[in-house]
Amino acid sequence: MIKRVESINEKQLDFIRKTVGEAFVTNELFHDWGSVSERRGSVMTYMSLYVDYVYRARCLFANEEMTGFIGLEDSGKKKVWPQIRMLFGMVFRIRPSKVRRMLHFAKQIGKSNDRYAKKRHLDVLMVCVDKAHQGEGIASELVRFAKKVSDKKGIPLLFDTDMKDYAEMYQHLGCELYNTVTADNGVTRYSLCYHR
Repeated sequence: MIKRVESINEKQLDFIRKTVGEAFVTNELFHDWGSVSERRGSVMTYMSLYVDYVYRARCLFANEEMTGFIGLEDSGKKKVWPQIRMLFGMVFRIRPSKVRRMLHFAKQIGKSNDRYAKKRHLDVLMVCVDKAHQGEGIASELVRFAKKVSDKKGIPLLFDTDMKDYAEMYQHLGCELYNTVTADNGVTRYSLCYHR
């Protein structure tokens, strides 16, 4: 059963930050921050800030065992303050050159999901499974949960990923790949949608 993560203590939140950070260290989004070992610290910091944003915005969900996490945000109910907090954290905790590169990349791929994103939708902010539990069907369970929320709200569910394998997994789980954009850093953004 998947449910919203709320009222957890700092130790539990730190566990989620580390789990998500480790899952994203090898993500293509960060490839121009250096080799995996060179970028590890910066990616862990960024993903920690991102997890805090998703948690504070009340968009973080997990399975009962806390081995799989998904962020789901209704575009009609976005929380601005957690985003501002995350941006301030980036400015003070991540090297400015890395932030500039990320913002440059984000600007290039920012409109990749315009086909659906201009109307109310559900954004998948992240899907993450603890490395020790990958291959157990947890990601599929998280995506099925997101699809049910989408069906209940009657709005499309949007996925953006920079990993071809993940795009293929989402397609296998019933999502339509409707756009790809490759930025000048060589990273391709795959935009997918699920709707009834």
